[in-house]
Amino acid sequence: MRYLSDIIEGLAFTELQGSADVEITAVVFDSRKVVPGSLFVAVRGTVVDGHDYIEQAVRQGAAAVICEELPAHVTGEVDFLMVADSAVALGIVAANFYENPSSNLKLVGVTGTNGKTTIATLLYQLFRDLGYKCGLLSTVENQINGTIIPSTHTTPDPVALNSLLADVVGQGCDYCFMEVSSHAVAQHRIQGLTFAGGIFTNLTHDHLDYHKTFLAYRDAKKAFFDGLPKNAFALTNADDKNGSVMLQNTKAHKKSYALKSMADYKAKILESEFDGLLLNIDNEEVWFRMVGKFNAYNLLAVYATAMLLDQDKAKVLTSLSKLPGAEGRFDYIVAPNKVIGIVDYAHTPDAVQNVLSTIHEIRKGDEKVITVIGCGGDRDKTKRPVMAKVACEWSDNVILTSDNPRSEDPAQIIEDMKAGVDPAFKRHVLSITDRREAIKTACTLAKPGDVILLAGKGHEKYQEINGVRNHFDDMEELVALFKEMN
Repeated sequence: MRYLSDIIEGLAFTELQGSADVEITAVVFDSRKVVPGSLFVAVRGTVVDGHDYIEQAVRQGAAAVICEELPAHVTGEVDFLMVADSAVALGIVAANFYENPSSNLKLVGVTGTNGKTTIATLLYQLFRDLGYKCGLLSTVENQINGTIIPSTHTTPDPVALNSLLADVVGQGCDYCFMEVSSHAVAQHRIQGLTFAGGIFTNLTHDHLDYHKTFLAYRDAKKAFFDGLPKNAFALTNADDKNGSVMLQNTKAHKKSYALKSMADYKAKILESEFDGLLLNIDNEEVWFRMVGKFNAYNLLAVYATAMLLDQDKAKVLTSLSKLPGAEGRFDYIVAPNKVIGIVDYAHTPDAVQNVLSTIHEIRKGDEKVITVIGCGGDRDKTKRPVMAKVACEWSDNVILTSDNPRSEDPAQIIEDMKAGVDPAFKRHVLSITDRREAIKTACTLAKPGDVILLAGKGHEKYQEINGVRNHFDDMEELVALFKEMN
């Protein structure tokens, strides 16, 4: 049994109308989910203002309401709490309602533009291999001790997030590793959580449709570190120019990792092939199954985190050397005629450059690189020409196609991308709106030894067009086409 007085512990409120001695059956911020006894939190969203639905929530049986301003007319007996920011309040009361699950395990958050999913997934796989019970909250999927729970957001809303963490605790887990998106920080979705540590990967152009400026995007990431407790660790990439910014105001123990700069944890690439990496990591030579310099950073971040969580060095490196990484991140297959196909989730200019530069570092001769790439609809339009420009700079042929056009015209998205194509390269660029046809064309153009990169969708098993998600899997398409290539 949970009472409002317990659920609002630690919440700063300016006014309370009622006794707070009322039983609460659920915490909700969507009025459609209100059941008798609910605490309804009226949150101002980017599209909908929860304050407009307070009366509806009360009619449906809400026992209490948290809001920033009182409605004009409300009938029925209901407690009201006034707060300065109801989004912040939602995180605190959601955590309290689920009995603060994050404080009952070691929760590690990963933030940055690229690498979040890979690092969180590797940590989850590593710690399970080391014998621990673990949870994973990621873009690809959520997992609790091997049980898969579908993922809808990089970081869920506070109610769903604390419910998941309560399940993680309920399953007896020692650790949970989660991605922390900039949206989640800005929207206070992680408010009320207790982190044992935070990891910063890198910061490049992304999500400016939401944050508007790069500085606002950077500060959203930084706010995560600003909020870490003093007994946590803050691990940052010293090779990224924003790495030191993340640590400026944190109370947590400051640690760093790098391939080039001075850092607490160091690694050096000794060999780089399509089937793996040989690294000198903390003065130990180890072969890893993952590919490319960007994965050297990911592996080093995971290793450093394991050391900060007091794990055995030899066991960690042995386990890491066996792990494949996250689905849809530099997944590659080879056709019977030796054409190489790579599927990668790269959907930012920096991520695309990382993958293509890795391909260039590994290829042995004059093999062609054919890149199939699109940009998502209803998302940051400013990166579209940049994505095309990067693809052209690092490829021999580029096919501009659809990613998830959502509500936008796919042809217009491609036109936006074309603005970044150098006139001298235009004869090497094709525009094919249908992604399946684009992949098929790439396979037709490829000769033995050539490399085909399908960028942008990675692990996704759908393509969203006009609000409908149709089954589509880049790797599935590639496998089927490669069977026909002799």
